Amino acid sequence: MQSSTCIHFCVSLKWRTSAFLVSFLIVATLEAPGTATAQTTTTDHLSGKLVITGASTLAPLIAEIGKRFESLHPKVRVDVQTGGSSRGAADTRQGLADIGMVSRMMKDEEKDLHAFQVARDGVGIIVHKENPVQALTDDQVVAIYTGKITNWKEVGGKDAPFTVVNKAEGRSTLEVFLHYFKLKNSDVKAQVVIGDNEQGVKTVAGNRHAIGYVSIGTAEYDESQGVPIKLLSVGGVAASTETVRNGTFPISRPLHIVTRTPPVGLIKAFIEYAQSKAVHDIIKQQYFVPLVD
Repeated sequence: MQSSTCIHFCVSLKWRTSAFLVSFLIVATLEAPGTATAQTTTTDHLSGKLVITGASTLAPLIAEIGKRFESLHPKVRVDVQTGGSSRGAADTRQGLADIGMVSRMMKDEEKDLHAFQVARDGVGIIVHKENPVQALTDDQVVAIYTGKITNWKEVGGKDAPFTVVNKAEGRSTLEVFLHYFKLKNSDVKAQVVIGDNEQGVKTVAGNRHAIGYVSIGTAEYDESQGVPIKLLSVGGVAASTETVRNGTFPISRPLHIVTRTPPVGLIKAFIEYAQSKAVHDIIKQQYFVPLVD
């Protein structure tokens, strides 16, 4: 009888001890530092919100990639905001954004950031669709933007003064434009200063005598939607996604997304998706050039 009681007690004690150890291990695992981050690295458990700020050139592309990413991961939200490449870099460095958008080469002072290229784009000169001018030489563009010539008739156009449209400081399109034409922003004599690409397109579309420069991807898309603008050739090469793709267009640039620290968890998953072939159709729809075709 005593032996039977002992066996029952010992088995019961052993079961309770095992149950306690299992419970302890479960609690310890749930409370262990880094476990939540680890969970977000599995495709089936991605959750959270990503704040992405920066280049207006990249914003429509990243927003579309974000929508598809959300559809694959219903517990994820992607918030995309514009403001220029400089904002993207600054917000990321300060922790105000999880990811920044930078539509140019990274600067030496931005080497502390981790950059990931997602596509390529070009910067093209645009005029109103009804402007008879079909091409400008580099010297003519410089003369127009520095105020050395002031009338379209001096470059084969109608007798009308130029409305020179320039980008605001902090915009990567401005930096790419100035670098190619070897200008300083203080050299430019502009009548209109705009922020994002769409503002540039709208300004030129609404003024038959305006000249500006924007993302080729943006310009081609807007042209396809009936917006009355046209791209001029640069250096004798047509401004198009195709010439950017084959490397003949002289003003091209990488499109980056950046992080403050090496990406992990949800941020890493999004970046890997944005660099994958799964989004090449979106990149082409936005008139940009995928990294690998």
